[in-house]
Amino acid sequence: MKAIDLKEVYLKFFESKGHKRIPSSSLIPENDPTVLFTTAGMHPLVPFLMGEKHPLGTRLTSVQKCLRTGDIDEVGDEVHHTFFEMLGNWSLGDYFKKESIEFSFEFLTKVLKIDISRLAVTCFEGDEDAQKDMEAFNAWKSLGISEDRIAFLPKKDNWWGPAGDSGPCGPDTEIFYWASSLDVPKVYDPKDKRWVEIWNNVFMQYNKSKDGVFTLLQQKNVDTGLGVERVSALLQGFSDNYLTERFKPIIDLVCDLSNKKYEDYKKEMRIVADHIRSSVFVLGDPRGISPSNVDQGYILRRFIRRVIRVLYLLDVKDSVLSLLASKVIDIYGVEYPELNERKEFILNEIKLEEEKFSKTLVVGTREFERIAENMIKFNQKVFTKAFLLFSTYGFPLEMTKEMAMEKGLEVDVDKFNKEMEKHQELSRVGAEKKFKGGLSDSSEITTKYHSATHILGEALRRVLDKNIVQKGSNITPERLRFDFNFNRKLTDEEKKAIEDEVNRVISLGLEVDKKEMKLDEALNSGAQAEFGNRYPEVVSVYSMGDYSKEICMGPHVDNVSKLGHFRILKEESSASGIRRIKAILE
Repeated sequence: MKAIDLKEVYLKFFESKGHKRIPSSSLIPENDPTVLFTTAGMHPLVPFLMGEKHPLGTRLTSVQKCLRTGDIDEVGDEVHHTFFEMLGNWSLGDYFKKESIEFSFEFLTKVLKIDISRLAVTCFEGDEDAQKDMEAFNAWKSLGISEDRIAFLPKKDNWWGPAGDSGPCGPDTEIFYWASSLDVPKVYDPKDKRWVEIWNNVFMQYNKSKDGVFTLLQQKNVDTGLGVERVSALLQGFSDNYLTERFKPIIDLVCDLSNKKYEDYKKEMRIVADHIRSSVFVLGDPRGISPSNVDQGYILRRFIRRVIRVLYLLDVKDSVLSLLASKVIDIYGVEYPELNERKEFILNEIKLEEEKFSKTLVVGTREFERIAENMIKFNQKVFTKAFLLFSTYGFPLEMTKEMAMEKGLEVDVDKFNKEMEKHQELSRVGAEKKFKGGLSDSSEITTKYHSATHILGEALRRVLDKNIVQKGSNITPERLRFDFNFNRKLTDEEKKAIEDEVNRVISLGLEVDKKEMKLDEALNSGAQAEFGNRYPEVVSVYSMGDYSKEICMGPHVDNVSKLGHFRILKEESSASGIRRIKAILE
């Protein structure tokens, strides 16, 4: 079964179980300081997992675009990807463990016809915070899963959350498929990598307080995720995801460009296929990210430059990224029309980054030559600056080794690895510090900032241009960030006028009202919608008196008088034709 068919079969199955289909959200999370990208289908549903009522009810299903940067170093094997599609179904205080497990089992064994003998599961083993998950164990056992195929594992394996220091969390049960052509072992071994995880059912039944106490939640939720790439590969009889129709056209093109066989360069070609796909989806996102040295733009730059470096190792030194990107758009354009709509932008940005990196490689090569000449002059044989070339110029270790070998030098690989580990640890700690918080961060101040963005958007339309629309936003407990379409820098007088307008509205003490209505009705009523964003058939519309009306998932204050004093910190360019305002409430 092809991926596109799997997605439709999944959605229809859960619709038959009373779930409402919701569209994929942006890859760039709105108002979530904890992550750079949407890493799971539950991201857009955080307010509803926290207790807000979803306009479509308590049972939902979707196919969500996801991107996980934690898997970058894993890419190159048969099953890991950075970008991927996640099938999901949710219960918001409706059904719980037994029904969730029964749905998963029915879909896998009855709809997809997967042999039960190839399945195994894991459950939470229990600790001082939460009890052993016998409810999940008994549900699996009642469906015919042998006890030999059920493993109890600790929190690090079978527990989700909280995303930050506190908030909803709970045990999960994971489903594994025997992906080897060898006979299926009688007993499931969690350490055997031939068992591939395909589905994860998270049971949010606890709340962790800031002082570390776990209590049962009033609203218990189910959040599940099934990987499209892995499951479509196993249904097609492949243990290698990169042999499916999602990747093979890209791999075939790389083979043609490099005049090399996939069998001989699997790791390299998988990296190229994965990273070019991720780059296209980030660039093609309606919230418009370009390569840069910070945040999502930095990850995008890292993807593109790694593709160039790996292609260099495959002896492809021409500018071919546009060809590869176009192939990705060909594969996904029907399912994600935004990729075709933004094709020119995608290809232009990739070309610009290719040109920038080519210049960097030239400068880096000169630096290598300078270091090598000095070494030869003083009869030194061990090259110790490999990490400098990597961190400053993007040279992969393999490229440095190749250049060193040509000059009769040996690279100190151990030193490179130690410096790389130190670099990765610093990056990890820095990221944790920067994005510390949590998906559960619906604190009073972030709720105020969320409401302030609505007033700011309308103020921009009234002060600058009635055609201004939101192009993205991000909120932390420290500030709000709002992106909008405008083709020039704002004057000091304009910034002052915007501040005054926002503060005038705050002083009016307008009530904030929430209504649920059909999407067409909401748009026809004049409600603002973020440009390019996809919405379900029924949406929540928040009105602030007669001043602002906007489609949004919340949360919001009940009266704008609670916001305090609004002040713009900075106004700058975010991308071509996009301006960005950073502001605070005092």
